[in-house]
Amino acid sequence: MRIVLVHPAGSNWVPGKKDVSATANRMAPLGLLCIAAYLERQGYAVAIEDCLGPRPAATPEETVRRILAHRPDLVGFSTTTSGFLDACDLAALIKQDHPDISTVFGGVHVSALGGVLLERFAPIDYLCLGEGEQTLAELAAGVAPAEITGLAWRDNGAVRVNEKREPIGDLDSLPFPAYEKLAGFPKQYHLPLFSYIEPPGATMVTSRGCPYQCSYCDRSVFKRGYRYNSAPYIYEHMSYLRRRFGIRHINIYDDLFTLQRQRVESLCRLLIDKPLGLHFNCAVRVGHADEELLKLLKRAGCLMVSVGIESGDPDLLETHKPGVYLEEVRTTVRRIHDVGLRVKGLFMMGLPGETEESIKTTSDFVVSLDLDDMNMAKFTPFHGAPVWQTISGQGQVAEDWRKMNCLNFVFLPRDIESWERLDYLYNTHVKRFYSDPGWRKRFRSRLWQHRHSLYRLVRDLPDFLSAMRTFEPGQGH
Repeated sequence: MRIVLVHPAGSNWVPGKKDVSATANRMAPLGLLCIAAYLERQGYAVAIEDCLGPRPAATPEETVRRILAHRPDLVGFSTTTSGFLDACDLAALIKQDHPDISTVFGGVHVSALGGVLLERFAPIDYLCLGEGEQTLAELAAGVAPAEITGLAWRDNGAVRVNEKREPIGDLDSLPFPAYEKLAGFPKQYHLPLFSYIEPPGATMVTSRGCPYQCSYCDRSVFKRGYRYNSAPYIYEHMSYLRRRFGIRHINIYDDLFTLQRQRVESLCRLLIDKPLGLHFNCAVRVGHADEELLKLLKRAGCLMVSVGIESGDPDLLETHKPGVYLEEVRTTVRRIHDVGLRVKGLFMMGLPGETEESIKTTSDFVVSLDLDDMNMAKFTPFHGAPVWQTISGQGQVAEDWRKMNCLNFVFLPRDIESWERLDYLYNTHVKRFYSDPGWRKRFRSRLWQHRHSLYRLVRDLPDFLSAMRTFEPGQGH
């Protein structure tokens, strides 16, 4: 059994603009790499086609030729909402001349919508609902579809959705992601500009699931449970990246890296006692970042922590991110800075209930925090998020899957007069943050530390200038 796993390009930018997302931040597709490593351990030959990789195919037809060059028996697509339709186009091209090749789709979009996708999209043979490692292994092994939990399939034309698969309990039993299958890794897979000091960089995820219920978060794959790798496993994973690929910086993309305090303390002590010669970034939740823990993170090599804040309006927080309070956010940011760590604030604009007043309140709050970096996502109502069930009466929804990537507004709150006005308010805030004298002073003071990022910026300056123009306020005011 030969298997090709595909990371479709999707729509990762703003329609009509040059896509510079991979230039700014090319991430390894960790989900596919985890599945590839698991399947290889089961004895299968696995290849990966990363359509967002450093040498992407120019056309869908060329992508399909690359896939078919591996002579696959099974092709798997991992899809976000914005990437799903691109993956369907690729599957249709494969089926035109090779109807015998099986196609299986997985990812958050698939897990959220389920069997209805088989009714609408003929090129798809199977859906993997939830975690993919064991489901794909059983499918590859020839287990009858009716006996594979977590699978949706067609039975003589009728769509069947099997029982849910139980999540993998022991994450330490899984092999490290198959990074080596990515052409150009690690040098041509890079972290966000100015988020690291020394290249090359890599990404890790050390837990699955989240016990919280933020309104906008899609938990279709990992659900609300919380499972995590142990400290020794994480340390060995980091050590492997350092030895095998020369990695000097790791971004840990757990939603709640510090939730299980004991494992983080243990990991920090391992990194302090046996340094690996690398830095890392991680995310903390307000309420899970006391001074002692932050000092340990700093000593262990942490450079920057991200904090999910979302809004500066207390009413919006109560609705969409309960349990997070503005004064506690201020205290957490101050505490992080006091121990010598950098802080990146994560925000979201355009949530249901958003008004021009709440946007201004949030913008004022963001600037007042003296953050080292900021990311303002455009609220996207994903099908697997709790808010999807109540969204219809709270504004206009433009359900264009290709645009549902947090970089385009597809929801207009009822108290914002127009889409153009919402874009104007967004761009005005982004420009305000990066024009703030305090932020610019901090940025200039560290510029030499980030000379590799500066080199990347200069090398791709035309692309970055084009991206900057995308965020000019323009009309709409």
